[in-house]
Amino acid sequence: MKKRIRLKGRIRTYILFSIYLGVLLLVVNTFLFLLDYRAALLLACFTLFYFIVTLTLYFYNKPILMNELISFATQYGQIQKRLLRDLEIPYALLDDTGKVVWTNTAFETVVHQPKGYNKSITGLFPTITRDRLPGSENFEEAQYELAYEGSEYIAKFRKISLHEMAENSDMISAEGYNGYLIAMYLFDETALHIALQEVDDQSLAVGLIYLDNYEESLESIEEVRRSLLTALVDRKINKYITALDGIVKKIEKDKYLIVMRKKSIAQLQEVRFDLLEDVKTVSIGNEMAVTISIGVGLDGLTYAQNYEFSRNAIDLALGRGGDQAVIKTPASITYYGGKSQQVEKNTRVKARVKAHALKEIITGKDKVFIMGHRNADVDSFGAAVGIYRIAQALDRKAHIVLSDVGSSVQPLVDLFVNNPEYDTDMIISGQQAIDSAGANNNTVLVVVDVNKPSITECPELLKLCKSIVVLDHHRQGADTIENATLSYIEPYASSACEMVSEILQYTYDNIKIHTEEADCMYSGIMIDTNNFMSKTGVRTFEAAAFLRRNGADVTRVRKLFREDASEYKAKADAVSQAEIYKQAFAISVCTTEDIPSPTVVGAQAANELLNIKGVKASFVLTDYQGKIYVSARSIDEVNVQIIMERLGGGGHMSMAACQMEGVGLAEAIGTLKSTIDIMLEEGDI
Repeated sequence: MKKRIRLKGRIRTYILFSIYLGVLLLVVNTFLFLLDYRAALLLACFTLFYFIVTLTLYFYNKPILMNELISFATQYGQIQKRLLRDLEIPYALLDDTGKVVWTNTAFETVVHQPKGYNKSITGLFPTITRDRLPGSENFEEAQYELAYEGSEYIAKFRKISLHEMAENSDMISAEGYNGYLIAMYLFDETALHIALQEVDDQSLAVGLIYLDNYEESLESIEEVRRSLLTALVDRKINKYITALDGIVKKIEKDKYLIVMRKKSIAQLQEVRFDLLEDVKTVSIGNEMAVTISIGVGLDGLTYAQNYEFSRNAIDLALGRGGDQAVIKTPASITYYGGKSQQVEKNTRVKARVKAHALKEIITGKDKVFIMGHRNADVDSFGAAVGIYRIAQALDRKAHIVLSDVGSSVQPLVDLFVNNPEYDTDMIISGQQAIDSAGANNNTVLVVVDVNKPSITECPELLKLCKSIVVLDHHRQGADTIENATLSYIEPYASSACEMVSEILQYTYDNIKIHTEEADCMYSGIMIDTNNFMSKTGVRTFEAAAFLRRNGADVTRVRKLFREDASEYKAKADAVSQAEIYKQAFAISVCTTEDIPSPTVVGAQAANELLNIKGVKASFVLTDYQGKIYVSARSIDEVNVQIIMERLGGGGHMSMAACQMEGVGLAEAIGTLKSTIDIMLEEGDI
């Protein structure tokens, strides 16, 4: 049955008003018959005539009126359509499946499609899928950022119900309208983004440049040429920074303040801070190349905050051994360089100053807790024993926090357990330390051989102890122990035991070290230097000589660390099955069967792999206690620390490690290889 178009609303009331008025006359005429029938008869004749004329005009004029209304609506719709089609904002109508049903001229110009394009919107914008469009059961409106042919847009979508649109019409009633359309608007944000990017590029960044080995470099040439070397370094830095439209000001003999645009820092990042290598080319006969460290602060709320970021960044760069650049922002820390070996400082002034500061701190406390890293090794325990001796010499109660004793540390721990010369509570667990620290606020916590709070033996102690001392020889990373009362971190040192041995000599005059303690610290130096073959300097041998004078015995130490047959076979097996990746990287897996400390064996195997010709770095993976432990070693050509940092670990340039959770050995090896590939491609290694 054909549906008729009906009038409704005010226009229908207006058209039918004359008929309503006739009905009113009939009602009045009924009451008039009760009063005067002659007047009522006259009114009845008039009413009849009125109805005849009104109905005749109604039925005669209705088609004409409807045609006029339809014509007006059509013309009005054409005007609206014309205005919408010529609208400068790109506009399109989509059906409920995301198919384009209508577009205006601006939209066609943007997408370079002719009039009548009726394919899915996903074909134009792949990121706009059906589930991201407004629908009958999900959201009514949506807004997304789009990139199209070099321009950036904000796309807004709105659901349009056909039924509601018909109901809102004042002239036509259309029953049975179902479904909906989706209106799409595109707002060009390209110019705004360019302007915002330009403002961001022009924002100022603050940086600091330090000469790492200023004194050592000057000492390597004759005195009359030292000023020339300094002038050449100044010229090199000034010329480089000025070329990037920056300002550089020398604030001390070996320190520079730089101010640059953020855009210039981005240029430095693109060339990976080649100023680090450029400065090394300055040579007038000096035996030691000059190296620099750069710290940059970005994206701070104020210039003062950027300067504070730059100070933190330069501290990180120096704490990681120098010869590198560090960029610090509120959200991240980025490292560049760090490929050269650290320069050993011949002066012991810093060790003496730190020793006196440590003495003052311990003297002012009632109790001392000494803590290393989780899965304690020989160096960690040896350094803890050295600090224990300092506390005893200062007549303070001290405890070494050690929850789990591994097979590598067990021979050293046995020297003190049940030894009448030492307190029975010399070594306590993490929980015992927490209980004791909570009951006594006047305690100091000395953290040795680690500066990362997450991998300490008992991280909870860091929150309970207000006074914290950090002594470590590992390079610093983004995650460091904050608010330390005293921090002594020297990456050039071979081991924590070397640092503690030096501090011992300045803390207390004629301090007496027991033979067990001397053996422990000597063992730490020996293990961390791979029997004095790696990272050894003049001060390393001086520290070893000091310990020998105090009773350390080489033969006794060697007997403590002899391996059993199963560990030796496991190490040999790891070496024999090594894969030489990229003709320079040895990668192997260490078994964990019948071995109490497989991670130690893995580290030893990594050291052995460096004896193979052509191997620049070695990596041994161990699946232990639900984690994958990676031991990384190198001699001098590859910085394994930055490789391990990419995997969430850290360490030294030639000795580093990391832990992977939730992955298998095969996946871990794949991740390691892909990381090496990326860093080779980027030039980081």
